[in-house]
Order: sequence, then C-alpha cells, then structure tokens
Amino acid sequence: MAENLLAQANLNIPQPTNVAITDFGKLISALVGTLLIIAALLAFLYLILGGIQWITSGGDKAGMEAARNKITHAIVGLIIVGAAWAIMILVQNFLGITIIGGSISFPKPF
Repeated sequence: MAENLLAQANLNIPQPTNVAITDFGKLISALVGTLLIIAALLAFLYLILGGIQWITSGGDKAGMEAARNKITHAIVGLIIVGAAWAIMILVQNFLGITIIGGSISFPKPF
C-alpha cells in the first residue's frame, strides 16, 4: 500500500527564474578557477609586501630576515598554486572532464 502511494507522488519543482546555474559541475569548475586566481594574486601581493619590507628594513637584521622569510613563503605559495593548476590540467586531459574553465552566468539585478 505504501509503495503505491510513493509511486503515485509526482513532485514538479520548477527551477527558480533568478538562478542561471543549471549544472553543478560548472559551479565547481568556476569556483576552483576563481580560487586558483585569488590564491595566485594573494601570493604575488605577499611577495610584493616582502620586497617592500626588505627595502624599508634599513639594514636591520631582524627586518631583513622577516622580509626574506615573507618572500620565501610567497614564492613557495606561487609554486604550490602553479602545481595545483598543472595537476588540474593533467586531470582534465586524462579524464576528459572540465575542472578549470567552466563558465557561469550570474543573474542580472532587477
């Protein structure tokens, strides 16, 4: 009896009109690409801040050491972001899926 009731239940849920995302994979793809770009920009900004700190240290050993550490960490961060991007491209090519490069059209404001 309960099986008949479940089989007869027909839910029609329409897609919201203000949401343009029709594929969850495209959303993930756009988020991964966006996060890689943001990470690269932040690492580059950190590198610039380390350079500025190096210049303004005025020969102070502690300041130069902190600046050198900041520059080293920024370069390691850029290498990690580049490696993550390269791994994503390899996975895309081997599996034939799109991880980076999906496009999403956001809803337009009223």
